Amino acid sequence: MNWQIHLPALVLAIPLLGAFASPIAGLGGRTVRNGWMAFISITTTAVCLLLLQKVLVDGTAVYVMGAENWNFTLPSGLSWPIRIILQVDAFSAFMAAVGSIAALAGAFFSLSYMDKFTGLEKFSALYFLLVTGMLGMQLTGDLFNFFVFLEIASVASFGLIAFWRDRPEAVEASFKYMIISTLSAMFILIAIGFLYGRYNAVNIAAVARMLHMGYAEKIALVFLVVSLTMKSGAVPMHMWTPDAYAEAPAGVTCLLVGVSQASLYGLFRVCFSLYGSSLGSPVIPWTIIVMGVLSMFIGVTMAVIQKEIKRLMAYHSVSQIGYILLALGVGLLALRDPQAMADYGFTAMKGGIFHIINYTMYKGLLFLTAGALYYSAGSRNLNELGGLARVMPYTTLMFVIAAAAIAGIPPFNGFVSKLLIYQSTFAVYPLLAVVALVTSVLTLASFVKVFQTAFLGPAKSKFAKVTEVPGSMLIGMSILTVVIIVLTLFPTWTLAHLVEPAAKALVDQAGYISAVMGGGL
Repeated sequence: MNWQIHLPALVLAIPLLGAFASPIAGLGGRTVRNGWMAFISITTTAVCLLLLQKVLVDGTAVYVMGAENWNFTLPSGLSWPIRIILQVDAFSAFMAAVGSIAALAGAFFSLSYMDKFTGLEKFSALYFLLVTGMLGMQLTGDLFNFFVFLEIASVASFGLIAFWRDRPEAVEASFKYMIISTLSAMFILIAIGFLYGRYNAVNIAAVARMLHMGYAEKIALVFLVVSLTMKSGAVPMHMWTPDAYAEAPAGVTCLLVGVSQASLYGLFRVCFSLYGSSLGSPVIPWTIIVMGVLSMFIGVTMAVIQKEIKRLMAYHSVSQIGYILLALGVGLLALRDPQAMADYGFTAMKGGIFHIINYTMYKGLLFLTAGALYYSAGSRNLNELGGLARVMPYTTLMFVIAAAAIAGIPPFNGFVSKLLIYQSTFAVYPLLAVVALVTSVLTLASFVKVFQTAFLGPAKSKFAKVTEVPGSMLIGMSILTVVIIVLTLFPTWTLAHLVEPAAKALVDQAGYISAVMGGGL
């Protein structure tokens, strides 16, 4: 038997094993604990990359947990998908690979960053549980298990955000995130209930094949869109993002960026694979576009005035989510018109999907560099920092690369994905492209301020003994830096071999349904 057919299950089993075995590894001391965390992280990323390669070569993988076949045959002869199914197409495999790379970087960074704290076996257990929830959201083939993995990720996040429980701000941030996550999960469960009540199924492909827009379907769609945008940190449901991202340990924040993309993955999957052309009215696409524009503008304007570096970067996360939502909305507008999809819709989807990997890499790196500054200088307040480029050259270099990428400066990878979004949005409504361009200019201004304040200027006497961060933290930052450089040097290859297959798989609702149900719409 070819062991690679089990790759979808291994993607979930390995980090889950890492979570449950972490307390045991912790009994062996620091070396064993750190070795276990590094081993599980590397293995998880390797399996995710193998899965991506397999799906790109062989097509969509459908894996049934605990059985050879997905279906249950009723006495009438009707086959029905009732078992737990992992359905991995090029889009979901792409997302899992992106998330696993962010998790790998966060894990290596955390080895030294968290070393002076106690309870690290609990930290690694929660960390891998969060990775499991994130990857499960991206690989599952049914709605209820998406809800289950969402809850797993949420519960793990509560503990990790409040890991520094002696800080009241961290506890408050975790409480805010808990409220938002609980509301989001409740909305998703209500939506699943509406769809299950109509179609007696929770498998995405099965529901999509039968779905016809009615009141129940519209209510479910509203609940799903609201809850998933809330979990991704989009305006106006972004209130948890600055607190949670600022107070979580830096390695965790890097992973939380990937988890927010898993929520966006759910939104993409609901809009294209579940509802698809049944959306009909442009209300939902324009709602998503408006949310994207508001997220871009409010996020970047709030970031410019921040003095606390991680909080500044958290507001930029809100802004970057806006770009992805803008691309999604434009792609949905073109969904029912093949000519519009060819003219600008598919370009928007390529830009949005490319921006997902770009955003995860450079935003994760920015949070890690902020953590490095706090680790070495002991402060996150920009007014208290200065002259650190002299004593932290590697961190400075990686910050500059990430800042250039997020600002969309040519030829960095952020410029390529933003250019695709500019082109597609200009075709729909030129003002959208103008807002996106202005947002990029303000983003550049914001990070010029950070660079000037924290890294340049006169060296302060209290930083005379500051040194570069330990090697494991540099490795964590270097992982994301290397990915950014590769995406910058080979944008054409990335678009042709990773982004376009993911975009084609996403917009092909009939192909998604056929992979499980064996038939088209």
